[in-house]
Amino acid sequence: MLTAILFDLDGTIVNTDPIHYRAWQEMLLNYSVEIDETFYKSRISGRLNPEIVKDILPQLSTVEGQKFADEKEALFRKLAPDLKPLSGFSELLKWTETHNLKRALVTNAPRLNAEFMLDVLGIKEAFHTVVVADDCIAGKPDPAPYQAALNKLGITAEEAIALEDSPSGIRAAVSADIRTIGIASTHDPQVLQEIGAFMAIPDFTDLQLWTLLNSLIEQDLSAIASNF
Repeated sequence: MLTAILFDLDGTIVNTDPIHYRAWQEMLLNYSVEIDETFYKSRISGRLNPEIVKDILPQLSTVEGQKFADEKEALFRKLAPDLKPLSGFSELLKWTETHNLKRALVTNAPRLNAEFMLDVLGIKEAFHTVVVADDCIAGKPDPAPYQAALNKLGITAEEAIALEDSPSGIRAAVSADIRTIGIASTHDPQVLQEIGAFMAIPDFTDLQLWTLLNSLIEQDLSAIASNF
């Protein structure tokens, strides 16, 4: 039975990659590091800041690396005052409310960024629980954030569907045994399916998504009816 949908944030609810890309470009230029989109997708997108900084700027101490990351995220927030959700997201939220499904936000974003984005998008009250990487023993691609969300919602993996845009996020959700749909806003849909997504769609208006969700609800209703 489907009882919950678990949402990633960056790249899934809202396509923030162009803004993060610009912020990383500007910050790394201070260290004479020039990046292009291929570099961003392979070395930055979907990863945690400490891992990124250690990889790209290994000369920085832990304290210096944290300061760099904090400044980068502050720049991101400065550049992102007018965020808009992906097409169909509002309709999906309404659909989950109609069918009494639980909703969780599961993100690698720093807490300040997550709170900022939820506020800008006007969806601070949309989720029954919010899990950020700092809440867990490890961030994505470790399954810990998704396992934490399942525990907070009081459900099993079989009762949920995860929506994810990045390879690291899909690996996390799949490793938590959650059926995962890839949102191909930032990565090639074939890549997302090769990693483990059972479906890849461009946004929340895709007919495949709605056909699947409505069929699952109909199956659940039929199962309930057969018990009477």
